[in-house]
Amino acid sequence: MAATEKARIVILGGGFAGLHVAMHLDDTLARDPDIEITLVNRDNFFLFTPMLHEVAASDLDLTNIVNPVRKLLKRVSFFAGEVQSIDLEQKVVSVSHGFDHHHHELPYDHLIIGLGSITNFFNLPGLEQRALTMKSLGDAIHLRNRLIAHLEEASTECSANLRRPLLTFVVAGGGFAGVETIAGINDFLREAIKFYPNLTESMLRVVLVHPGRVILPELGEKLGRYTEKKLSERGVEILRNTRVSGVRDSSVVLSSGEIVESKALIWTAGTSPNPVLDSLPCMKERGRLKVDGMLRVPGWPGLWALGDCALVPDGKTGEYHPPTAQHALREGKTLAKNLIASIRGGALKPFTFSTIGQLAAIGRRTGVANIFGINFSGFLAWWMWRTIYLSKLPRFEKKLRVALDWTLDLLFTKDLVQFQTFRAPTISHSRESEFENALRRDVPASTVVESMS
Repeated sequence: MAATEKARIVILGGGFAGLHVAMHLDDTLARDPDIEITLVNRDNFFLFTPMLHEVAASDLDLTNIVNPVRKLLKRVSFFAGEVQSIDLEQKVVSVSHGFDHHHHELPYDHLIIGLGSITNFFNLPGLEQRALTMKSLGDAIHLRNRLIAHLEEASTECSANLRRPLLTFVVAGGGFAGVETIAGINDFLREAIKFYPNLTESMLRVVLVHPGRVILPELGEKLGRYTEKKLSERGVEILRNTRVSGVRDSSVVLSSGEIVESKALIWTAGTSPNPVLDSLPCMKERGRLKVDGMLRVPGWPGLWALGDCALVPDGKTGEYHPPTAQHALREGKTLAKNLIASIRGGALKPFTFSTIGQLAAIGRRTGVANIFGINFSGFLAWWMWRTIYLSKLPRFEKKLRVALDWTLDLLFTKDLVQFQTFRAPTISHSRESEFENALRRDVPASTVVESMS
């Protein structure tokens, strides 16, 4: 290798998987002056998705669950942009960024793909145009704004005949995202409605639609039934063995034939790998890249993949590791070590990890958890959820801010402020028009001239 030539490593995606690769390399390989490492991500922050529903439910300030990538990485370069295409033959990634979305080409020697997944509406009628989602910080803020907007609209006298669809909220999907979302918004709505004199709690209808026979199937039937019981006690309707078939302007159509009058469907029932991967000539299954135990993509030297967009084989079971955050961050560390071994010469090690546990917050300081095969429920599980996830949140500053938010939440009611991004009203009149308008109002000319000077 020439003295001026550097080995170029490009990491695509700043989620749990990609960021933890970058953080581990930041402390190791990035110290080498002959190595150039770049992390590419659409957002300039890392989003701690397990706490996303708490932003939607007004339990946490929206900035406290995000960390600026530039504060997390000291030596790894960061590029804020969208991945447009990947040329494996030429070893080049095309990215776009800026207000005009101009393109750059990033050549690489090693490429790490951790682009995650996106929401999949399965071509169901009306969903793409009308459904709300819960994948990004913007989604959580938008959902919170919509909840408040529905309450404001329903509280007006002129909307008295439209209150049923405005005050009916449907969540599709009974997995972790759907259950935590509906638990959070149900608590928020029932507390907030007390501040609207024209509305009563009995007017609210909150519905969870789940295609299986028990919600939270990942935690087993016992905890799933416990969750159903708790949510039902708090006014949530649970429709099992039911799917959403379509969405209209003021209604949700279910597979049972029932039509629910609602202007708010929150969709958490399906994801697919990033579509950028579709054009790659690699082995894939349902859109996800197949990798070997070392997290390498077979047939393409220097190409690695991990996280939600990769199928990582589990040597113990013969199946694939689940696409969870706890697996993704550990995959990131393993991949970083294997990449270092690949560059410097050393033995690569297969990724091995067994799920430690899974937890879900189900509202009102209640949770469910399965840790090392042992079930927990109630306040203890909720306390474990908060303790474990707080410990995983990057940077002490954010940990402290979240802990303060949770403490204040014990003392005060939830905030009902909408976070709108509209610009303040403006107007543009010529100075002559201002003079003429003032004269028409019989304002003395001397006063007008003085005010304009």
